[in-house]
Amino acid sequence: MMKQLVASAFVSVSLFAAASAVQADMHGDMHPGVWADDQSVSGGTVSAEKIVADSNGWLVVHRTDDSQKPGRVVGHAPLKEGENMDVTAILTEEVKAGEQLMLMLHGEAGGMQTGVFEYTLGAKEDGPVKMDGDLVTAIITAQ
Repeated sequence: MMKQLVASAFVSVSLFAAASAVQADMHGDMHPGVWADDQSVSGGTVSAEKIVADSNGWLVVHRTDDSQKPGRVVGHAPLKEGENMDVTAILTEEVKAGEQLMLMLHGEAGGMQTGVFEYTLGAKEDGPVKMDGDLVTAIITAQ
């Protein structure tokens, strides 16, 4: 009888932990991140498979190179709080095969207008999101 009680308690705790993890995922309690792979940009767009954001914001496409520092902005797309799937940004200038792009999570804070992308390189309006002091990015190579 005691073994059965212990086993039942273990199953109950396991189910509670699993339910809590599912509930956390459903409520966007996941860490911010950007997931993207190398891809063709010949159609004038670039996409991220998944982006998790703590609040409404932006996917911002920066030029970059081997230095891995963000350069000029060449595209952006709006994001909602939580999980965003298959997010596509229209590129504002030509990107050639072999060039690197940094897909970066930006917030909506600090701007003058909600829903209007106001960031320019180095500005605070709609600026980059940081997690533990690091930018939230994915770097891809244009194909």
